[in-house]
This record gives sequence, C-alpha cells and structure tokens, in this order.
Amino acid sequence: MLLLDVLVPIAIWSSGAAAWSEVRKSRALTNLASGSRDRRFLPIFTVFQWGQGLCSASSGEYGSCQPNNECVLRGGIPAGPCAGGYGTCCIFMASCGGVARENGTYFVNPNHPDTTDGTGSCQLTVLKMHPDICQIRLDFDQFSINGPEIVNHICNNDQFLVSGGSPAPTICGNSNGDHMYIDAGMGQSNPIILTVITSGPSFPRSWRVRISQIPCGAISKAEQGCLQYFTGVSGRVKSFNFDTISGRQLSNQDYSICIRTERNFCSIHYTACPDIGRNRSRTFTLSGNSNSVVSSMVGGGTQGTPNSCTNDWLMIPCAKVADRLPMASTCEDKICGGTFNAEVSSVERTVVSTVRPFRLAFHADSIEAPIDVDNRGFCLDYVQQPCTSN
Repeated sequence: MLLLDVLVPIAIWSSGAAAWSEVRKSRALTNLASGSRDRRFLPIFTVFQWGQGLCSASSGEYGSCQPNNECVLRGGIPAGPCAGGYGTCCIFMASCGGVARENGTYFVNPNHPDTTDGTGSCQLTVLKMHPDICQIRLDFDQFSINGPEIVNHICNNDQFLVSGGSPAPTICGNSNGDHMYIDAGMGQSNPIILTVITSGPSFPRSWRVRISQIPCGAISKAEQGCLQYFTGVSGRVKSFNFDTISGRQLSNQDYSICIRTERNFCSIHYTACPDIGRNRSRTFTLSGNSNSVVSSMVGGGTQGTPNSCTNDWLMIPCAKVADRLPMASTCEDKICGGTFNAEVSSVERTVVSTVRPFRLAFHADSIEAPIDVDNRGFCLDYVQQPCTSN
C-alpha cells in the first residue's frame, strides 16, 4: 500500500497554494506508476485558510483560526476547535501595560470579564502588523466607565484617550456598540496608544475594545478624516455616551461621521431615533434646557441668525425638511437646540441632504451651564434615497 493512500485530511496554510499543487502532481504520478491502484481509500484532502475570516468563542469574542500548536506560541487563548477540528479559534487579549501585535486583539480591563474598581492609568500599545496598515478601527463591544460631571459634562474622572494617530475626542461614560477609526500614518514605527484613566468615586468599570488593523488598499478603509464610518443603505448614528435617560452629551467634541454613498443612491434622510415611553423625545438635545421643550435652531443658511448654533451643533450640509412641498429653495448647514428639524420649530421632522459624500460633523464646546442643562446628545436613523431622473 502506498503512503499517499492512507493520508488523513491535512490543513494547508493559505500561503501554501504551491505546496498543494505539488501534492496533486505527486498523487497523479503515483497513480500512473501504480497502475492497479487500491480503490478502497479515497483521496480526501481539505484546504483551510488559516487566519482568514472569523471564528467565535462562547464568551462572545471573535478570533482567527490558527493551527493547534500556534495559538499559545503567539500569545493567544485557545477558545475551541475550528476548521473541522484541525485548528483552534485563537483569541488575543491584552490589558494594562500590554502590546497588541495581532489583528483583532481585545483591549480589556483588569479582572476581565469581571468589572474593576481600581484607579490609575491603564495603557495599551498597538503596533502595526506590517507597514501597509493605514487605519486602526476600535470597536467598543463593551465600554462602561464613570461618566462626565453634571455641570459642564466634562470627563474629569474617567477618560478614554487615543494618542499617536489622528485626533480623537476624549470620551467617558457608556459607549457600548460605538466605534472609532484612527489614522495610523505611514510606515512601521507609528504606535497607537490607548489609555483608560480611572479616578474619583467608586464605579464598576469594564471595557472590551476590539482592535482591527486595516490595510491601505482595503475596501473597509474609511474615508479620510472620518472618526466614524458607516456602510449600508440604512443605519443609526449617535453621539458618544448617548442615552435618553441617564446619558449626558460630552463636552469638547469635534469630529466627523461619514456614511458611504452606496451605488445608485443620491440623497439621504435623517430622522430622530424613537424615544419609547416618553411624551417628548430626547433623542436630539444639543443645547438649551432639555427638561422642557426646546425648539430647533439652525445656522449657516437663511433662517439662522448670526448667533445661531455657535457653541454646540450638528452639521448636515444643505439640510432641508424632506417632506416639504414644494421643497424649500434654501437650506441650512447646522442644527442645534432640542428638536430635530432643518427649520426653526418645536416639531420633529425628517431632514434630507443631497450633498455627497454623506458626512456629518459634531461639535460641542467646554461649557454647558447655565444655559444648557441635561442635554443627551443625538441619535439619528438614516436611510439613503435612490437616484431619480426627471
């Protein structure tokens, strides 16, 4: 019996296409030489793409499929079988003082998955896998640290900071499900530093931030200058620490939110998110005293006064009320106040913008009181609109 006839299924690295080709050639030559080959054994070979795609652990983390003996050697945590049992779903985690070199590494709090109540500075260094990495995406799978103080909504106690890449605002509070894109610059020697500073009163803090490294030519790469980047015909955008009940709009915010223009779509509608169980929506409260009804204010167009929306505002280029008939001939660029509307009003309306690429800009200064009270920030649902011809 020939040795090739009793080979068990084998896993071949994604870079081993040439090796697989040689195996096939070898089998063909062996079959010709053997003539009357024993047909009882099937030529079973399975090709697995190591490190490609995602596998998941029962605890909710995502990892990459690695050979069984590679995961621990690379500092990973085996989290169950993958690739039909020939590999291990390898999870990479790092905490205070650690270094993240693997794509998909999680930055977690001390004592993870339990909460931590300690104070101090927890820092993680992110190193590029190779020089062709242009962006780092941070997914806040879990993120709950002490929120801002109640007067001016400044992150005085706990803070999350990003340094070494493109500017990112300091955030605190609860940002589960949010994300950031950080420009990592060119070359290999540009580490990104993630820091969580905890101080002040006792608080059950926890964070699990997934770090994805994005190559310069990847289709998932965000547009230049976008802290947040969304794809798809519809979705939801919101400010950090947003919550209609306990959230507070963070001060000192200045960043862009980008939405990829999908094929054959020419405009976009924005609507304030539902605020279930309330007589009055608090899903768009940027300025004024949010404990009472505050009308929308606009700036940058014909309706706004020179002093409108100068402190806290959301910029939507050339925004108009979507269902106004006939459509308004003028538009506004900034919306603030406590009601989402492209016109001065106390009634929420859907807003449309035809400026492409679709991009919003959020700005909040460092002062809230005494004019701005209990502002929550914003949450908007968007739906891209198809192109139409006259």
